Amino acid sequence: MGPWFHNIHLENGIQTFPDHPLGDFPLFKWRDIASGIPSDLSNWSVLDIGCNAGFYSFELAKRGAQVTAVDCDEHYLAQAKFIAQVSGLSSSIVFKKMQIYDLASCKESYDMIWFMGVLYHLRYPLLALDIISRHIKKMLIFQTMTMPDCDYYENRTNISLEERDLLSKKGWPKMAFIEHSIEDDPTNWWVPNSTAVKALLRECGFSLLSNPAHEIYICKKTNWIDTKDAREEEYLAATGLSKCRDL
Repeated sequence: MGPWFHNIHLENGIQTFPDHPLGDFPLFKWRDIASGIPSDLSNWSVLDIGCNAGFYSFELAKRGAQVTAVDCDEHYLAQAKFIAQVSGLSSSIVFKKMQIYDLASCKESYDMIWFMGVLYHLRYPLLALDIISRHIKKMLIFQTMTMPDCDYYENRTNISLEERDLLSKKGWPKMAFIEHSIEDDPTNWWVPNSTAVKALLRECGFSLLSNPAHEIYICKKTNWIDTKDAREEEYLAATGLSKCRDL
């Protein structure tokens, strides 16, 4: 079943990746987040995007959630299904192979969406967040790799063409484009700073509830979209949900 990326502790004492270079990953991240989400998730539907071997899906299922776990990698999905079976959690989790963009054409919505360690692997990150915002009812758990920068900027609603130097100032929301790779991984595309993360989340209809650890954001859904908004027209075109019209 290897190689593994999630170190999962099984009841027989076996660990799937005990020598993980990040430590006991992702258990230490779960400990940062766990107190910030409801301890009882009975009657909650959860979508775990990029579930990998399913660590977070299992923890959420243990709290009573009905989880849909998706990934585009069959290897990781096979690992997750195996762990679900040996842990007795198969009845609480549905596994699907899909890309995040496939969600745009789905009718389902979820009380919580778990979206960790995925954004920087996407060529179209803002589109992905727009898609998520339309399928979430209550809570978003978000994590992404970020670049070092300060955590504050003056949130100007408008700047002039002559003020473009502000865009290069520390703290201004920005994303670094990775043309080649990071850590030999060619699927890394965008690395935002922390102010860009918060701005992206606000722009896509989320408000920040807490920032329990570095690069982790717990958000609630807010209602902002106007169906007549130009952003909505662009979204529909980008997702193939609009229809071409002859003029």
